[in-house]
This record gives sequence, structure tokens and C-alpha cells, in this order.
Amino acid sequence: MADDASDLPASAGYLTPERIMMRDLARRFTAEEVAPAARRLDPIKGDMPRELIERMGELGFFGILIPEEYGGLGLGAFEYCLVAEELARGWMSVASIIARGNSFYRSVPGEGEERRRKIEAMAKGQYLGAAALSEPGTGSDLSGVTCRARREGDEWVITGNKYWCTFADGADYISVLCRIDDPDAPSGRAGTTSVSVEKPKGELPAGCTGNPIPKIGYFGWKTWELHFDGVRAPVRQGPSGNTEQGGRAHQAVAFGLGLARAHTAARSIGLAQAALEDSIAYAKERIQFGQPISDFQAIRFKIATMATEIEAARQLMYYVCSEIDAGRAGRIETSMVKYFASEMAERVTSEALQIHGGAGYTTLHSIERYWRDARLTKIFEGTSEIQQRIIADTLLGKPTIRGSN
Repeated sequence: MADDASDLPASAGYLTPERIMMRDLARRFTAEEVAPAARRLDPIKGDMPRELIERMGELGFFGILIPEEYGGLGLGAFEYCLVAEELARGWMSVASIIARGNSFYRSVPGEGEERRRKIEAMAKGQYLGAAALSEPGTGSDLSGVTCRARREGDEWVITGNKYWCTFADGADYISVLCRIDDPDAPSGRAGTTSVSVEKPKGELPAGCTGNPIPKIGYFGWKTWELHFDGVRAPVRQGPSGNTEQGGRAHQAVAFGLGLARAHTAARSIGLAQAALEDSIAYAKERIQFGQPISDFQAIRFKIATMATEIEAARQLMYYVCSEIDAGRAGRIETSMVKYFASEMAERVTSEALQIHGGAGYTTLHSIERYWRDARLTKIFEGTSEIQQRIIADTLLGKPTIRGSN
């Protein structure tokens, strides 16, 4: 991969020598191992190799956010998103799987030394999680979950359906967002809890059935619809001492979306950067009317606009990640960067496909994969419309008419 706009002097205030070293390590790994795997496996909808995951664990990519006391690197959102951007240039799914370590260590089940060992394994990519949040009728509004967790002694018994659970089969445990089955709650609207259900790697939990969802992209792993029929898991104390988030799990999930949205921005930028690089190379090689199409003003202006939009998103991401690490970022900043970067990625990858012409509409080039995956970034971790609503509500206050959207 060639040098790009992320090397501009404007980034110098953010990119310390240590961060540049980490970025370049991820960039080399992506060029040498991630991109070739994507070109080989994405067309056949194959899963990313376990050896690739193990190699990422050796490089520390699963432990960027995990504290050093647990064997992680103890770094911040900036380094996490810096690595994610580079990995997404090769395959967005690989950039996504690192969240199954970094963002999951707080939900690791167990207590004491047992839990410590699991987190240490997570930092190495050897013990990973998955999240079952959405349901067939519940997506953006997680307060409406209906999957039930009934307490029987020291166990939760889970019954209900979940949707969009990526890596449900490959993970070592699934964090399931449930409505607490409490007959004494007013109108049945009891609190929510996240229950960590352990299982063998490569299988679904006992009592859980499901099927992979037929997606148009985001290959490299499977995304599942799941049915829990009396699945049992121990009731555990969380790190804060409150049992399973004290009945306010969906609020805790919403709070954690800020980092996830910055991560999505990083993935969006990586996809767009890859599309730009491929377009520059193709435009220089493709001859029409006796000259490379890179000589045509229409193509040159497309490239200029694409590069500018990518760098604008990158600099916003750098700022937001720095604010997150300083404890200052609010919902508006993380929503802005997710919204801006994901919308940008769809535009840029679409323009890249246009530059490739008919070749871009084939699976012989990676452009169509960037395009398919970029389209998803506008949907997951909160749609673009949800981000606009958060931004508008922050600036204007809630709508004055109750029920207005």
C-alpha cells in the first residue's frame, strides 16, 4: 500500500512516533496478510482463517484497550481506531473482529482469578465475545427488547429471539441483552440485563438454535438469527459489584456506543482509503483515447474530491478519539464522526467503482467489496438517521411536540 493522506503534516500533532510505529505495523500486516485473505475468501463468502486471528492476537490488536494488568496494551481509542482503519483497508470484517476483544473485556464472565485468565486470553485473541442485542422487531430502540431472562436461584434462564448476532458461532461467549422476566414489574416493563452465555468455540450454546443471515457483504464471518429456548447461564457480579448492570443494561449498551461509533468511522475511512488507492492505480493504467484516464479532468477532479473527503473524515476521527481518551467526548461528537465518515465512505467507494467503469462491477477487483461493506457502515452502530437525530436533539433540544420524530 502506498503512502497516503494520513501522512500529511496536518496529522503531526496527533501521530506520535509510537502511534506511527503501530499504524505502520498494522499497515504492513494488512498488505501482506489481510488483503490477500480477503481477495481469496470474500468471493466465496468464506470465514477468516483462525491463523489470521491468532496472528492478530500475537501483534496485540485484540488487547489495545485492555489494561496492562490483564496483559493488554492499556492504550486508548486513538490507537484502537488507528489500527482499525489500517485493517479495514484490507477487509472490514478483520477490522471489526478486534472489537470482540477490546470492547468486550468488561463483559467477560467469571470472577476473581478465573476472570483474569479469560481477559488475559482475550488480549491474545484466544477468548472472544459476541453480542446479541437486536431482535426481529427491535433494532435502534434497544429499550424495546423482549427476549426474557428469568432468574432461578443462581441462574438466568433465557428465552426469546435475537437478530444480527455476528460471530455467534466463533465466539467463546455471547453477551445477550434481555428483559428481566419480573411478574411484579409495572406493565411487565422490568429492567434489562446483559447475560454472558459461555459456549464451545465453533458452536451455539446448548438450548440455542439459529441460522446465518444471508447478507450482501460483511463476509469473513457469519451473522446469525438466534432462538434461545431455556438457555441457562450463571448470575454473576459485574466488576462494579452490581449484578448484571443492576437492571439497566440497555442504558449501559447505549453509553458504550460512543467508542463503537468512532470504530465504525475508522472502518469507513479505511474502506474509502483503499478505494482511493485502487482508483489512482487503475486510472494511471487504464488507457482510453490514446492516454491514461488519469489525464482526464473528470477523473482527476473525482480523485481530488475523494482524497479531500477522506482526509476531512480522518482528521475529525483523530479529534474525536483524542476527546474520548481525555474523557471529554459526548454523544454529539461520536455521532458526528460516525455519520460523516460512513456517508463519505459510501460516496467515495461509489465514485471509485465509477472510475473503474465496467471492471468495477465485477468481482475481479476489490472495489465492489469496498462498496458493499461501506454501505453497511451507514446502518450498524446506529443508522445515519439515528446519528442525525442525536445531533439535532443535542443542538435543538427534543422536539416540542410529544411523539414528534
